[in-house]
Amino acid sequence: MNKQQLASTIWESANQMRSKIEANEYKDFILGFIFYKYLSEKEVAFFRKERLTDADIEKVTEDDVKYASHVRENLGYFIAYENLFSTWLKKGNDFDISNVRDALSAFDRNIDDVYRKVFEKIFNTLQTGLSKLGETAQAQTKAVKSLLKLIRKIPMDGKQDYDVLGFIYEYLISMFAANAGKKAGEFYTPHEVSVLMSEIIAEHLKNRKQIKIYDPTSGSGSLLINIGNSAAKFIDGENKIDYYAQELKENTYNLTRMNLVMRGISPANINVRNGDTLEDDWPFFEDTDKDKTYKFIPVDAVVSNPPYSQKWDPSDKEFDPRYKYYGVAPKSKADYAFLLHDLYHLKDDGIMTIVLPHGVLFRGGEEGKIREKLIEKNRIDAIIGLPPNIFFGTGIPTIIMVLKRIRPTSDVLIIDASKGFEKVGKNNKLRACDIKKIADTVKSRESIEKYSTLVSKETIRENGYNLNIPRYVNSLEPAESWDIHATMFGGIPVKEVDQLFEYWEAFPELKDAIFRKISNEYLAVKCDDIKAAITSHESLKIYKQAFSNEFGNFYEELKNDLIEEILDVSAEHEKEKVSKDIFIRIENVKLADKYKAYQILSDNWDVISTDLEMIQSEGFEVINQVDPNMILKKKEANDDEVPEVQDGWKGHILPFDLVQREILTEDLEELQAIEKRLTEITSLYGEIIDSLDEEERESSVLNEANDAFVAKEVKSFVAEALSDVENDEIKALRGYLSLSKKKEKLDYVNKCDIVSWNLMEQGSDGAYKKGSVISRISELQRMYEFPKDSFEQKVMTVLSLMEEESQAKKDLKQKSEALHIKTKETIENLDEDESLRLLELKWIKPLVDSLFAIPDEIIGELINKVIHLHDKYCTTFSDIEHDIENTSAKLSNMIDKLVGSVADIEGLEELKKILGV
Repeated sequence: MNKQQLASTIWESANQMRSKIEANEYKDFILGFIFYKYLSEKEVAFFRKERLTDADIEKVTEDDVKYASHVRENLGYFIAYENLFSTWLKKGNDFDISNVRDALSAFDRNIDDVYRKVFEKIFNTLQTGLSKLGETAQAQTKAVKSLLKLIRKIPMDGKQDYDVLGFIYEYLISMFAANAGKKAGEFYTPHEVSVLMSEIIAEHLKNRKQIKIYDPTSGSGSLLINIGNSAAKFIDGENKIDYYAQELKENTYNLTRMNLVMRGISPANINVRNGDTLEDDWPFFEDTDKDKTYKFIPVDAVVSNPPYSQKWDPSDKEFDPRYKYYGVAPKSKADYAFLLHDLYHLKDDGIMTIVLPHGVLFRGGEEGKIREKLIEKNRIDAIIGLPPNIFFGTGIPTIIMVLKRIRPTSDVLIIDASKGFEKVGKNNKLRACDIKKIADTVKSRESIEKYSTLVSKETIRENGYNLNIPRYVNSLEPAESWDIHATMFGGIPVKEVDQLFEYWEAFPELKDAIFRKISNEYLAVKCDDIKAAITSHESLKIYKQAFSNEFGNFYEELKNDLIEEILDVSAEHEKEKVSKDIFIRIENVKLADKYKAYQILSDNWDVISTDLEMIQSEGFEVINQVDPNMILKKKEANDDEVPEVQDGWKGHILPFDLVQREILTEDLEELQAIEKRLTEITSLYGEIIDSLDEEERESSVLNEANDAFVAKEVKSFVAEALSDVENDEIKALRGYLSLSKKKEKLDYVNKCDIVSWNLMEQGSDGAYKKGSVISRISELQRMYEFPKDSFEQKVMTVLSLMEEESQAKKDLKQKSEALHIKTKETIENLDEDESLRLLELKWIKPLVDSLFAIPDEIIGELINKVIHLHDKYCTTFSDIEHDIENTSAKLSNMIDKLVGSVADIEGLEELKKILGV
């Protein structure tokens, strides 16, 4: 499994195991044990590096003070053999919850002093919460055993540099957040928002050799880690980033530390604190002696997603160096307190991004004064309005504010990115194209209609320092207008057709091919089929050819980079290269949206990068690897763990359906023919049911809903209908069945020439078997033709279809199983050229096909717009009035034919007056 599949499997298993424990608490157990497994495996890898044998490792204990100290100095911690994760698994039924308690207690006393801040009490949440897994030690043991078996699947062989583990860790945090509501949302920033902030910060820091980054409300630490990963792309060498993180809640603080350590960050580069960011200015000081150890540390980047509009204590903060030059945030809303804390720790050439509620842009009072000073001091660089409902647990509108201490311009870039998202479950989610567009706009500081604008300090002053985004960027689409004259008399307004000017520029002479002039201000559609007229026009063919020309060698270049250099190409760098290439090519194509093209690239690249990761870490031969397809069965009450069973096979890299389409074509077509016939049979059942009259529908051959046949009743009806059917051969066969002696039967056969004896099975004595004769009688009866369209003939047809369907399903099952095995063997025996050809079809063809579909999508949009204009005005008010008159006249005529009492007639006459006839 790739890391996405593995993470999904673990989440599904965990979800099945979870019962009374809340998601927000359950995460502490599963993530805590994942971290312990990581530390255990990292130590075992250290033992192996020092050439310790299995026997040597088993002797590693705390009593060996010298070696334990050696391990602590290198790793920062020491775990004795008896407390290793792998040892717990080896204990099997002898494992007990006490093993975990003893191991976690031992961990705290075996931390190196230099790394105490990183590891001390890191398992507190897990250790104190074990009792929640069951009321008895036995119940707790059972629950922990299930957890250990669940997470033992996570690979720790070092090939992926623990990226798999980090990915799974963040995936689980995000899933717990999505399922736990507001509480989980407090410690998790959605990955897409992290990526956006990372792109903005990394671009600013990309020429630095060493950097410091800080998150004062670190939560799970994922936001800080993503910033570090993005910045690291531009830094040569390792351990060039110092991480500073502070978190108020202890269990969430533990998540920060675990996450940082598991991402392979050296403990020497990790600086963390469990404390109140607003109460104490940190970094940096030692908790043991705050006053003497305080040291102001400016950083290159600050990133934060603090709790929104939180209450705080602003007492005695007016002289705090963080706030004294800007003001103190009100006690009811700490948003600006967090922002000013972040800004205080920023280097003059640094950058910060902070997620805040939309209200910070326009609220008055103390917040208004702080905002004014930030603007006058030229600190606010950009404001990005995010879509609503993008964070777990809250639907309020949020923004990202970008600030710098020194800026070359006083303009503020304001972006309304609230319309760019996709709906995923209950939440909105930024797409790759949305992130790319925002990051590009921040980089270029470009004004884009209905999306972004550069606002001068003078304009902001004129607006009373109100930064509410709609004041500066109108992203609303104009309401559709209706032309009164066209509504009354018909015709399409020229001005509405001209609104499609971009299309008419891209497709010369197309407008004249669709519309004819009926006055200076109105047009009419002059073609009967708008879609055909547009798609067949020469300008569209030229347009599509121009697009093809721009992307002419695109396929081959991708093939050269991805297939020819498969073991060496960097997926990350290649994506950036391809992205730039697509943007250059598409720039020359009118109407084409480069960000739509980028989304196509991103969607397809997920598959490519995942495969490349496996091929490059596991070896080229994995392309020919086939794995058991393991699925989870429903967990029974008495199961210790979620049962997992094999359901066939699947390609490690190559999908079975791709191999079948490309190589096993004949076998696949044979299966598809059977499937097609089964579909036809289903349709035939429906046609027969529709042909039945009311009396026939009362028959027992149909179910109660009258929408399907009952097989048992159909067979019974046919048997009864045919019971009286006879011909000479049937009579002769019945005569044969009445004989009991062998000689009589043989004589009968020799004399009776009207029977096709060769169609029946003989016994060892030469006589024909009774069952075979009875089957022949039934077969002869089935040959009887009932009158066409009779009920009997229809039910006979149904029975034949049922028999054919039954056999087809058997054939389908057998052939599917055979093709499945044949596909497995085919993948395993592919030669290198064929393997690469299939990879090319999996990776490159879908991407290129999707890009080449862009012109057709643009043309489709135009067709819909023109049809809408036609439909909008094709029915005039006079047409409607005429229809009303005709309908009223017809109704009046019908009324005249009615008879009734005097009172009824008076009422009808009044109705005619209302109708105006």
